[in-house]
Amino acid sequence: MLQAIVHFSLRFRGIVIASACILLGYGLHVANNAKLDVFPEFVQPQVTVQTEAPGLSPEQVESLVTLPIENAINGLGHMESLRSESIQGLSVITAVFREGTDVLVARQMLAEKLAELGGRLALGVKPPRLTPLTSSTMDLLKIGLLSDTRSLKDLRSFADWTLKPRLLAAPGVAKCSVFGGEVHQLQIQARPERLLAYDLAIADVLRAARLSTGVIGAGFVENDNQRLLVQAEGQSLTAEALGEILVNGSTNGLGIRLKDVARVVDGAEPKFGDALVQGKPGVLLTMSSQYGANTMEVTRALESALAEMAPVFQSEGITVLPRLHRPATFIETALANVRHSLWMGGVLVAVVLLLFLGNWRAAAISITAIPLSLLAAIIVLDRSGGTLNTITLGGLAIAIGEVVDDAIIDVENICRRLRENAKLVHPLPLFTVILNASLEVRTAVVYATFVVALVFLPVLTLTGIHGKFFAPLALSYILAILASLGVALTLTPALASVMFRRQDRDAHEPRAQQWLKRAYSAILARIIDEPGLLAFAALVVCAGTTLVIPKLGGQFLPDFRERHFVLQASAAPGTSLPEMMRQGAALSRSLLEIEGIATVEQQIGRAELGEDPWGPHRSEFHVDLKPISGKEEEDVQANIRKALQSFPGIQFEVLTFLGDRIGETIAGETSPVVISLFGSDLDLLDQKAREVVATLKDVPGAADLQIKSPPGAPRIAVKLRPERLRQFGLRPLEVLEVLQTAYQGAIVAQTYEGARVHDVAVLLDEASRHDMESVAGLMIRNASGLRVALGDVASVFLTSGRHSVLHDGARRRQTVTCNPAGRDVASFVDEARQRIAAKVVLPRGTYLAYGGAAEAARRAQEQLALHSGIALVAILMLLSVVFRNARNLLLVLANLPFALVGGVLAVAASQAITGEGGMSIGALVGFVTLFGITTRNSIMLISHFDHLVGVEGQEWNRSLAIRGAAERLIPITMTALVTALGLLPLALGAGEAGREIEGPMAIVILGGLLTSTILNLLVLPSLALRHGRFGVDMRSA
Repeated sequence: MLQAIVHFSLRFRGIVIASACILLGYGLHVANNAKLDVFPEFVQPQVTVQTEAPGLSPEQVESLVTLPIENAINGLGHMESLRSESIQGLSVITAVFREGTDVLVARQMLAEKLAELGGRLALGVKPPRLTPLTSSTMDLLKIGLLSDTRSLKDLRSFADWTLKPRLLAAPGVAKCSVFGGEVHQLQIQARPERLLAYDLAIADVLRAARLSTGVIGAGFVENDNQRLLVQAEGQSLTAEALGEILVNGSTNGLGIRLKDVARVVDGAEPKFGDALVQGKPGVLLTMSSQYGANTMEVTRALESALAEMAPVFQSEGITVLPRLHRPATFIETALANVRHSLWMGGVLVAVVLLLFLGNWRAAAISITAIPLSLLAAIIVLDRSGGTLNTITLGGLAIAIGEVVDDAIIDVENICRRLRENAKLVHPLPLFTVILNASLEVRTAVVYATFVVALVFLPVLTLTGIHGKFFAPLALSYILAILASLGVALTLTPALASVMFRRQDRDAHEPRAQQWLKRAYSAILARIIDEPGLLAFAALVVCAGTTLVIPKLGGQFLPDFRERHFVLQASAAPGTSLPEMMRQGAALSRSLLEIEGIATVEQQIGRAELGEDPWGPHRSEFHVDLKPISGKEEEDVQANIRKALQSFPGIQFEVLTFLGDRIGETIAGETSPVVISLFGSDLDLLDQKAREVVATLKDVPGAADLQIKSPPGAPRIAVKLRPERLRQFGLRPLEVLEVLQTAYQGAIVAQTYEGARVHDVAVLLDEASRHDMESVAGLMIRNASGLRVALGDVASVFLTSGRHSVLHDGARRRQTVTCNPAGRDVASFVDEARQRIAAKVVLPRGTYLAYGGAAEAARRAQEQLALHSGIALVAILMLLSVVFRNARNLLLVLANLPFALVGGVLAVAASQAITGEGGMSIGALVGFVTLFGITTRNSIMLISHFDHLVGVEGQEWNRSLAIRGAAERLIPITMTALVTALGLLPLALGAGEAGREIEGPMAIVILGGLLTSTILNLLVLPSLALRHGRFGVDMRSA
């Protein structure tokens, strides 16, 4: 079959070359129009259910809302996990489904289950809703609004009714969450002393307010000829108009009006959260992208919309900060860096080929494999729905050396055979020489390529978030090398037959190659007779290297150089919104004084329809940096941590945005170390969580220790006394409704101005709502008109409770999180496990589980090891087909440990120089790649020995071993060198944006290539001479 393909390519070389040109043009078109992103979609299919339960405490939300919904959806098909958090007035449930599940089908199934709940939720609980389906990274833009002339109410109204609709119109936008400002609300603030003076109650105000405004269709009047629409208008659109509404009317219109017993004002809705922009109160809009949307295109669409509205901003006196967080900037930088690595690698490869081959034609033929192979891989990725991102481009960058390898082997062998043919008395035709030279190495190259593909199977089969990251890299790498095999089978011989028309130009081997072969042959002649000594030396080095591995530590993923930090801040539960604003303004000023920081914004609590179940005591700062280097970014991070030390009452986590999102995807928490305690007794879980924190404080490297749901949130408890209710003729719900109206507010009507809708609310006046002692004095009137104080029918007292209740798998959970600093995460977790097991005693019914990025990395390593074992068996089976005896197969495998030596030493050296790294998943994938490359090179050398003996009929002896090794010197050296130079830009830029994952891989491969190439050239020929069996059947070995 291979002979037929090469023969066709030589015979119809014009068709092959024209097809390659078409492929090149089409590939460039696809690459220029491909969807760009920073990462592949890395979030498993998941659906979030949000249910509002106004006024209910966290415990009430748990029992009345969360548990019924969990019971309804638990056990849904393909569901992998179920997490929830219940806070005051809100339940958030996240259902995570297995990989491969169609997320749209999952949403439909879950929606059907929710529909079955019907009216089984408590009175006053709003219907559960599915939050919009967003991409993995979610954020598109964070936009800040400030104004020196407009009030916060005007600023918020502009954001809600003018800016937000325009931004949501951009294709690809999933949602817009608005923080800060004041949401306009017409408020009827009842004044207790005025109600008392007029002998009225809040219920009277409620009844009047409900009748104060509205829009109602009045039908039509129809006669024999016409139908006339009756348009009724009776809205009270202003506070003044509302104030004139009668509470209890009289015939002469002089009754008691709302403004006589209440302050009727243009107020603001009670806040769930707030925002600071550059340390000043403002409005923050967070734009999120739809699932599968092109981040770059949607970002440009949003920026175009903002540019269109620039005159409006100016006329309204609004200052816009459009790039408080712009993930597209990191995408642009990262992709530019990876593209630069690709180009630089390609240029370095081209230079080496030209210098080594000494022939521009041969170099040009080899170089054509690079663009064609990479573009063919891009076409397949694009047509299969993938994106061009730092992961897939990184896979292509790593493959640069390999994609040119097939062509190098082919071209070098063709050149050598052409030189030999030119010396013959009767030279063979050019067609025959190229055909035979191509086929001579082709079988070994095909098998070697399949070995490399098999080596990557463990990476392709990784599951979870690890698979989301590394499987696309493996796929792009495999596609590239398979495409290069196709190029070597077809285009390389076709181009050789065109460009090597004049054989006399290639009659002499380049002098550089002659010198290298002579020097190498001389060295090999001196050591080839000492295989035992060489093997012993290699084993000693390998054994010594194994002692280094445990000291390397490990990490899940490196820190991403996004030039953007996320600061998670948590104060004591119960901290007020104004206090968090005060603290936030002070911290923002401190951060803005740090060199390198461009903007700072803070979002406190949650947006009105936001998904984060945060109370006012929790907030998040987004710190965007100026264009600075990776080292300067580290300095800024250190200065941020110093600034945070001035705020001892607040717990902080300092993360990158992508680190935040990845951590949250893995375990629902942002920290890399997550320790969950499960049980039914929340107080007992709190106690054990405190013991875990106390234990972790003694572990070196412990930082950012937090209990996710700490107890102690202050509250006012109101417990109705049934006997007192009966005494005063009151029913429980009557009392509770008055209490709810007084302090939460009751929405009684709405006003409409065009597209704008504003609520009309009844509540107590501001002074009464801010006075804790006035709760017991709240007056309630019974059916006979008797006024009763709340304290007369209920026990009113200060107490403490929970801010939130966590569930995982419908089980109560308390969580401790940690962000280790100054040491690798893997060793920290190992030590933490030992100390917790020794010091924390868990009672029956309570158990502990580890999660987060650290646990995910451990599972990935185990999975990678297991699948690598399976792949090794498959590789052995394939190699047993290539080689006719077991000894030669073992010779190929003998090179693998020496490749490990170089990779481990490279990781150790990098860690010593930079203080970062370790045995990350990226480094492990680098070892997988390295083993494939090393095996490939060994196959080529052993196969050449077999060809000399089995095909050319040479006798296997010392001189033939030296000759065969010398003939493979140039292709082996060139392969190693071009692979190394192709990876060099990635290795040198390790840690820079876009190279954080591929950089450690490149470092491993570079180190391993160095040691494996030395073994290949110096040790393997000696071992082959002593132990190899060539030209014989396996059964005779």
